[in-house]
Amino acid sequence: MSLSVDQLLANPDLHETVREQSRALLRVNDETPKLAAVFGTQQRWLLGHLAMGQYFSEVAKGSPEPVILMARYLEQVKTLGISSVNTADAFMKEMLVYGIALNGATSDRRNRPIVPAPRTIAATRRWVSIHLASLDRLDGGNRLDHFEAEESAMARLHPEITTRAMISPELRSPPQTWSLFTWLNNGGIVMDWLMVGVDPVDPSVERVPTQVRSVPEIAENFRLSRTHLTRKLREAEALGSIGWDGSRGRSVMWISREFLREYHTTQAYKLSIIDAACTKIGLS
Repeated sequence: MSLSVDQLLANPDLHETVREQSRALLRVNDETPKLAAVFGTQQRWLLGHLAMGQYFSEVAKGSPEPVILMARYLEQVKTLGISSVNTADAFMKEMLVYGIALNGATSDRRNRPIVPAPRTIAATRRWVSIHLASLDRLDGGNRLDHFEAEESAMARLHPEITTRAMISPELRSPPQTWSLFTWLNNGGIVMDWLMVGVDPVDPSVERVPTQVRSVPEIAENFRLSRTHLTRKLREAEALGSIGWDGSRGRSVMWISREFLREYHTTQAYKLSIIDAACTKIGLS
C-alpha cells in the first residue's frame, strides 16, 4: 500500500528529506541549466512530463521507434486543459531549437513525430531516481534499488506518474504562495534553493528564517528579471507569506509557517503520487 499524504506529513524526517531532494535537483540545474529550465514553471513542468509520459508509454508497448506524436500530444494538452494548443506547440518547437527534443523518423510526416534527446531521457530518469530516493529515506524502502535493477521500470513507471500528476488538483493548482513562484520563470528552481536554506524549526514558530539576504543576488543566480522577481516577492509579502527582518531586500528574509506548510504539503502530494505509481507497477 502506498504512502498517504497524511503519513508523509506526519513523518518527522520529511523536511530534511525534501531539503536533500532540493539539493539534488539544484545540482541538476547547475549541470544542465537549459534542460532544467524546461521544468522551470508549473506549466512547462506539466507540458514536459506529459510529452515524456507519451514517449515512455510507447517504449513500454515495445514500439520499435517510440516517438511523441504531436497531434496526439496537442489533443492531450487540450483535453487536460494544461495550456492553449499554440502554447504547447511553441513549447515543443523550443525544445527542438535547443536540442532537448529531436525530429523523429516516420513515413507519415503529418504526424510530426518528435523524440526526446538522450540527455533529456537521462535527466527524466534522474528526476525519478531523486524522488524514489526520498521515498526510500522516509520509509526505509528499496524502490531505487529495484528501479535501477529493472531495465523496463522507467518506461512503466513514468507514464503512471504522469497520469496521476495530470489529474491531481494539488499539483495542477498548488496553494496561493507556491503558485506565485512556480509560474515565475525558473520559479521551481528558486523554490528549491529557498527551501534548502530553511533549517528545521519548532512547528510553533511563526516566522522561519531563510538564507536569502539579497533579491538582486537571487535574480542573478537564476537568470531572472529583477523587476519581475521583486513584484512576485511583494505579492507574497502582501499575503503574509514572506517578510524581512530589516529593510526589504537587504536583510534576512523569513517565510511564514503556513508557507512552509504549503511547501511540505505539495511535496507530500507529489511523493504520494509517485509512490502510488510504484505500487501500481509492483516497484516497492
